[in-house]
Amino acid sequence: MTSGLGIGSPAPSIEVQDWLRGDPLSNFQLGNIYIPTFFSITCSGCGPALARLVQLQEEYGDIGIEVIGIAASGQASTADEALAQVDAWVTKWLPNANIRIGFDYSGEMDKLWMDASLSFCVPQAFIVDRDGSIAFIGDPDMLEDVLPKVIDGSWRASAEAKNAEKARIAEGESDVSYNALRDRIRAATEIEDWKAALAAFEECINLFPDDISLRQRHVATLIGRMRDMDAGWIALAQFARDAIERNSEDWLVEALEQLFGWYDYSGLPTLERFSMGKELSERILRLYQQQALSPDSSLSVALYYHESGDNGRAVDLLEQALRFLDGASLPEVEKHEQMAQLLHTLAEYKGEQVCHGKHCVPPPKQP
Repeated sequence: MTSGLGIGSPAPSIEVQDWLRGDPLSNFQLGNIYIPTFFSITCSGCGPALARLVQLQEEYGDIGIEVIGIAASGQASTADEALAQVDAWVTKWLPNANIRIGFDYSGEMDKLWMDASLSFCVPQAFIVDRDGSIAFIGDPDMLEDVLPKVIDGSWRASAEAKNAEKARIAEGESDVSYNALRDRIRAATEIEDWKAALAAFEECINLFPDDISLRQRHVATLIGRMRDMDAGWIALAQFARDAIERNSEDWLVEALEQLFGWYDYSGLPTLERFSMGKELSERILRLYQQQALSPDSSLSVALYYHESGDNGRAVDLLEQALRFLDGASLPEVEKHEQMAQLLHTLAEYKGEQVCHGKHCVPPPKQP
């Protein structure tokens, strides 16, 4: 499978049946620059990404730059139900947004834009240049650097653009292989053909060793679905060792959550699990040294300290994370969700109502 849509290609048509925000747009107007950005309401990073793009449009809107949010597929049983879900999501994340938001339940936009460009993840941004051609396809986080170069006309012919496009296509072709293996895993798991599922996991992990979610799903299958604690521990311990070797916060946090956050661990070796949790936690703390941990890291390390018996340390980490959030530059919805998660965990660990600012959370009800 090859990419049929890339830099220099004419922009595909706009096949949107419903516009949730803004006036309908049937064609791209020559002379303007458009940024169609595909999103999903089930994507955790899409809300913050679109909120940042709203700010980008406010910065460049007076020179003919327009962001268009596109929810091009839905998982609801009917188009009306899907439309209502997208509308609620947009209201939550973009309450005062002045960008167009389109919705296509048929998925035709996905075919014309996402599939044709080998784009399989959201959020995904496209830039339609003043001449109606595609100037960029990629992560919205890159737009802050790329957009000024598109505006001044230096981007499309640059070596940077060519290298980015080459890397994007290579990644897309790799994603085709990844998706095929993922489909094999899903199909085998659904019928509980564990031999086929584990064989596909092994092949996929060998081909894509940097994929954290794949390692998480492997452990979840062994421990959560199969209850094969011996094989599950081998996979989980290897995951933790790889995280320690990489010394990456994302890997360390995910491995720690796999060790303490998800499963019935009664069949795993207790001493080894806590020893590994201690090393992972200390690695994360060393990454920050005297700085406050991020909310995600705080929650993960707090899991370890709470279960290991040092509840005071767990509470302290959560309270530090709440203070960190106060000064963090984040969209309000994202900040509120992180604060709610921290407060719920803190209320559970303290066994009492906890408050931060105007937000209060009671302790969980006892079973």
